[in-house]
Amino acid sequence: MAALVRLPLLLLALLLGGCTGMKIEDFANTEPVFRPETYFAGKTRAWGFFQDRFGNIRREFTVDIDGSFVDGVLTMDEHFVYADGERDQRIWTIRKLDDSRYEGTADDVVGIAHGRIAGKAMNWQYQFDLPVGSTMLRATFDDWMFLQDDEVMLNRTTVSKFGIKLGEVVIFFRKLPAEQTGSVMSREAFAYLSQQAAE
Repeated sequence: MAALVRLPLLLLALLLGGCTGMKIEDFANTEPVFRPETYFAGKTRAWGFFQDRFGNIRREFTVDIDGSFVDGVLTMDEHFVYADGERDQRIWTIRKLDDSRYEGTADDVVGIAHGRIAGKAMNWQYQFDLPVGSTMLRATFDDWMFLQDDEVMLNRTTVSKFGIKLGEVVIFFRKLPAEQTGSVMSREAFAYLSQQAAE
């Protein structure tokens, strides 16, 4: 009887042990290769929503992003328009540390955001103060970005507090062609893009 009791417990432990989640290394050999300093140079538009942990969509929004990559620094000027008419702006300053690591700051982000890339994916983590009623809730954002082609990228973010999931943010990005927007890449970003295309 004791052996029969231990067997379900062992199976449960094996199942729980296998649920370790995604690792950035899992995407090392995937394509197309994602480089945020290339993808976000110029203009990008995004559509997204926040879904609470019960599956209810709480907020929908669009974002227009102006990006530039100069002297190893990616600057992203994000302009949000929410479905209820509220508008917001966030400016990211992101530094490339090496071929796979990035760090960034923004006015409403707590401390420093840390990111890693591999193949088509990027994992971007940071803390953010969310307004909840009259108080602020400090939550952890765990972003996963997946490049689909030269124009399209998908983003899924888990929002949590003390390891408890509060909800998810889902965003669809589309890079706008330079000839359509009139935007100009920095010389450094253009040279980098040309080099990647030649390889």
